[in-house]
Amino acid sequence: MSDHVTKVAEYMSYQKFDRRIMTNLGTALPLELLHANSRGAYHCSSVVGCNTRKYHGLLVVPSESGPDPDVLLSSMDETVIQHGAEFHLAVHKYHDGTLSPNGHKYIREFSVEECPRTIYRVGGVVLSKEIVFSSKINQLLIRYRLLEAHSETTLRLMPMLAFRTVRELTHINDKIDWSYTSEDHGVSLCLYKGMSRLYMQLSKYGAVWHQEPTWYRDFFYDREAERGNACVEDLPVPGYFSLNIRRGEDIILSASDCAIDPETLEETFEEALRSYGVADTFATCLRRSARQFFYEPRLGKSYLKAGYPWYGVRLRDEMVGLTACSFGIGEPELYHKVMDTALPAIWSYLDEGEEDSVIEDIWQPDSLLWVANAIQDYYRWAGKEETKKRYGATLRRAIRYIREGRVPLLEMRRNGLLYADPGEDRRPITWMGTMIDGAAVVDRRGYIVEYNALWYNALCFYRFLFDLQEDEEVTELIDQVRESFIRTFVNEHGYLLDYVADGRPLDWSVRPSQIIAVGLTYSPMSRKLQRSVLDYVTKELLTPKGLRSLSPVSPLYKGYAGGNQRERYYAYVQGGAWPWTLYYYLSAYLKLFKRTGLFFVDRMLIPFEEELSLNGIGTISEIYDGTPPYRGRSDLSFMMSVSAILRIVNRMVEYKSIWDEEGDLYDSFLSMTSHHSSSPDQGRGGADEEAAVTEESERGDKALNTERKE
Repeated sequence: MSDHVTKVAEYMSYQKFDRRIMTNLGTALPLELLHANSRGAYHCSSVVGCNTRKYHGLLVVPSESGPDPDVLLSSMDETVIQHGAEFHLAVHKYHDGTLSPNGHKYIREFSVEECPRTIYRVGGVVLSKEIVFSSKINQLLIRYRLLEAHSETTLRLMPMLAFRTVRELTHINDKIDWSYTSEDHGVSLCLYKGMSRLYMQLSKYGAVWHQEPTWYRDFFYDREAERGNACVEDLPVPGYFSLNIRRGEDIILSASDCAIDPETLEETFEEALRSYGVADTFATCLRRSARQFFYEPRLGKSYLKAGYPWYGVRLRDEMVGLTACSFGIGEPELYHKVMDTALPAIWSYLDEGEEDSVIEDIWQPDSLLWVANAIQDYYRWAGKEETKKRYGATLRRAIRYIREGRVPLLEMRRNGLLYADPGEDRRPITWMGTMIDGAAVVDRRGYIVEYNALWYNALCFYRFLFDLQEDEEVTELIDQVRESFIRTFVNEHGYLLDYVADGRPLDWSVRPSQIIAVGLTYSPMSRKLQRSVLDYVTKELLTPKGLRSLSPVSPLYKGYAGGNQRERYYAYVQGGAWPWTLYYYLSAYLKLFKRTGLFFVDRMLIPFEEELSLNGIGTISEIYDGTPPYRGRSDLSFMMSVSAILRIVNRMVEYKSIWDEEGDLYDSFLSMTSHHSSSPDQGRGGADEEAAVTEESERGDKALNTERKE
């Protein structure tokens, strides 16, 4: 095993940033922090506290009146005062290019191993600032600790408010309500009717609130400007707190949408800090990030958010990342909670046509296929009997609904394959979901390659789970799907067509969805064809940050995924690199190369270790440029990206633990391409049994699988 695998498991202290990085805004401003709680609230900004997006804010909470969350508290500007001299620790950028204040120059150390912790030195003062976010309520906590001071020191805290949704910008207006209410050790305000009230309270008694309403104008957000969006806004500042702070003293500021007891702030801070854990390895960083996607807006309703800061809940994304964001972080109960919420919503839509108020894209024709795949992933952790007991009926029902044509826009044709036809609906029906002018950028319809790869895999897993090897009807359908898949998708060059639609010419583009047909446990193709597909994908689509959505050989290729909205949306599906596809690619690689592929997979993790300190600190973006230097784009923290890399890391750690196992057993273990293959009550026996079924089926159909489309 390479030295790097050990580094994946034991990599220490790369979440610390020295003074050179923090004092250079060219390197510091692109680095962003995000922490979220299970209620959908979050705080997000650059590492120096200078907001560069309209989605940034110290306290962003779910809206009481709409789907988009509200930015209540934009930032908190700290000023250290000693001997009448004021040292401003904040950083803001204005429309004319001015940077003021320049608080970054006082930063001496920054770390996020436990929580975001910044050390400032101003004259003879050394001040520590730590930020945590409560997992129980929508509450931001900032702890200020005066580490050194040789004379009397005053701390001034000036809140810059926003009181708007994340998709809007605010400007000077006469509708604002500047009034405030005195609270225990603080104040509360609500600038506009119908929005949440903001409570700002301090742990120290005697802090003075100075009510001095004013507007600060022309804040400039670089990342919005890059995206071609409105990027200038004005922020209201109602006043400021002032208080003395002694050497060695802690002062905690709470910003929340509800009143709290200031006497509990120290205990609340420590409890929140313990919940963060210590992100001192690659894997623990990914697990912390994955945990933040869990969303429980009310008791009994649990979801996985597709990403932060702007995505909601999408069914396909939930099913793809579910095992990684539950079993993969050591919290298997989250799997059951999410499934218990999602399944009733799915059946309600399919049986009664009722759309869910939270889960998006239930109407997508591939929803049940991804549900079946999530159940197969569950089997890898829970074992055969537990899976059959808990989700066997769901799998059986999903297969039945598909075969009976009860899924809108989807039919099983006489050849056994699934055909998806949205008719006049111009919305995308696959994971390549971007639209321009109300229509899919890439209109994938008809026989879609990943639909039918998932269909074949689901049928084979269904046969395995219920021991239906002797069931002629099921076996005939599987054989029919296998034969039809080969005839429909395999072209004369040895890779797979992305989709085949009635009345349309064949599209010869090389795209990444074909790798799913290799990376899943059950593939309708022979090993020779699987290897051919893998070779094409490696040659034309592989980047250090994921698979390109289109080969650079295509004249439609656009590898740069920046620019205005039209340019971005086009590039996302015409060349941008998607990290989530890497899981299926690397699973395919291990299936075909077994233990000799471990070193390659190991090396593929290195760019993502680096990524955790290059863009969104401790997390992975939705998409990357398809060309060097492969810059992160779109959503700052994307659930499918994080879950895919976490699945790979978990597998590599486990492979290392059995490196000395007997060769045949080890290679059989490597051939398992779902999330995880061992569990306390399963061991590797179930995985080996499933592999044996797969290999026997493959041998019996070897001649068929080598056929090509005429």
